[in-house]
Amino acid sequence: MTPLDSPSQDWITGNLSGIGRALVAAGNLDQKAAEMLYSKAHASRKNFVAELVDSGAVSSITLAHTLCKAFIAPLVDLDALDIAALPADLLADKICRDYQLLPLGKRNNALVIATADPSNREAAEKIKFATQLSVEWVVVEFDKLMKLNATRFTEATEKFTTVFLNSEFDEQRLDVASDLPDEAAPQESEIDDAPVVRFLQKMLFDAFAMGASDLHFEPYELTYRVRFRIDGELREMASPPVSIKEKLASRIKVISRMDISERRLPQDGRMKLKMGRDKTIDFRVSTLPTLFGEKIVIRILDPNSAKLGIEALGYETEEKERLLKAIGRPYGMVLVTGPTGSGKTVSLYTCLNLLNQPGVNIATAEDPSEINLPGVNQVNVNEKAGLTFSVALKSFLRQDPDIIMVGEIRDLETADISIKAAQTGHMVMSTLHTNDAPTTITRLRNMGVAPFNIASSVVLVTAQRLARRLCAKCKLPANVPTQTLLEAGFKPEDLDGSWQPYRALGCSSCNNGYKGRVGIYQVMPISEEIQRIILRDGSSIDIAEQSEREGVRSLRASGLHKVKLGLTSIEEVMAVTNE
Repeated sequence: MTPLDSPSQDWITGNLSGIGRALVAAGNLDQKAAEMLYSKAHASRKNFVAELVDSGAVSSITLAHTLCKAFIAPLVDLDALDIAALPADLLADKICRDYQLLPLGKRNNALVIATADPSNREAAEKIKFATQLSVEWVVVEFDKLMKLNATRFTEATEKFTTVFLNSEFDEQRLDVASDLPDEAAPQESEIDDAPVVRFLQKMLFDAFAMGASDLHFEPYELTYRVRFRIDGELREMASPPVSIKEKLASRIKVISRMDISERRLPQDGRMKLKMGRDKTIDFRVSTLPTLFGEKIVIRILDPNSAKLGIEALGYETEEKERLLKAIGRPYGMVLVTGPTGSGKTVSLYTCLNLLNQPGVNIATAEDPSEINLPGVNQVNVNEKAGLTFSVALKSFLRQDPDIIMVGEIRDLETADISIKAAQTGHMVMSTLHTNDAPTTITRLRNMGVAPFNIASSVVLVTAQRLARRLCAKCKLPANVPTQTLLEAGFKPEDLDGSWQPYRALGCSSCNNGYKGRVGIYQVMPISEEIQRIILRDGSSIDIAEQSEREGVRSLRASGLHKVKLGLTSIEEVMAVTNE
């Protein structure tokens, strides 16, 4: 056991204790002085390395030489580096600022990071969690690193103002279209701060260009961060000055038709961004009062997502045929289930787009409408005004509809009206939040819907998830043990050597080895035998067993089929499905 690894009662267990022992062992500091300095740093919540250097007990260069030997890490002189030539955006500024780090580059699956404290396990874990990469420490002198970072972050704050005041910024391409009434103009002019306006426009444009689904603007006590959800994962993209949080929130609320004076209650709104002369992107906006300001989440609503076609959603041939057969019926109910963010709305609108013909009357009730589809009568429910799902449905039935889409069945009244509509000559589509297709029937029963009504109205239930798609440019064959494949859910007959599992690697054109997402589906038609199980009030297990006998893949089996096709990894399927 080395001196740095040996336990000692004289030291508080922590990231900095190894530094003190290293200095004592090297003869640079005596035991008593080290203990006193450590206690002082601990009491004042100060970094131990900073306490050592600021107190004059150890010089920066002596400390750096001692730590590079003790932790077997390279020693680099920051004065010899061309800082301007270092790669940008390897690590979020907030992490670099919080732990005094300087990213130097990327090597294989590791980030090379300059630090004055190579014992900082918390920083290493934070980096690993944020980037999914391991850390290779390089030791540098503390005073040089502090001076360099102070310059970097000061310049970053100044750059925020100067860049977004640059007259060369392309305003024609980034023109926010608020569709506000004229009386809102004075409000907007009050908060029309040019740097904030340009920063918001850039964030919206960057999010769309990177394929993000959501933007998160999050205020904290001392920091402010902006994160994008890309391929289902949140990534920190910017860390603007915390001083802009109120102006940014006001700007977003004005162009989203919200009350800028209301900061105590959540609000919802919409906005849109002109991408050139002919293209406009819609955004759904939600605000939430938090401890240090309003958190704002903006969801990107791409109208083209409903026009991609059913093939682009990732349905297998047999699954697609079942779904098309169900929605082609003159009446009945089709339910789409899955958690928030699993693509239920896109699936429903893809079906509606297929059915949207001049001779068909389609009406939808949503909270709120996310995709604008010409030719479809779309209604936003407004519970405060009394326009609930059930009220909208009752009105639809007096409007001679052929197809009705209900955003979500949340209660017995909405379920009853939807089922009656399906029983009286209408095709009804809706969503539910359940884990898989068989449990959807149980969920309706728990709401209080009679078994006879379920069996006579529901014609198909499809459950879905979205899994990250492996990057076609950098995915590598994975050597997965046979036992692991069997435990994942593959059957012995599947392991015939005719296919190869792949794993994520990561390259410049993807997100840690993944790019885009692929749908995983469980498409379960309600057959006569399943109807009998429903009528005798059978359990979801009975329904699942019968559907499997009829050739319906479970979500896990459907995901594993995507693994066999090389579209995603086993790890991703295990993460998004549960059995």
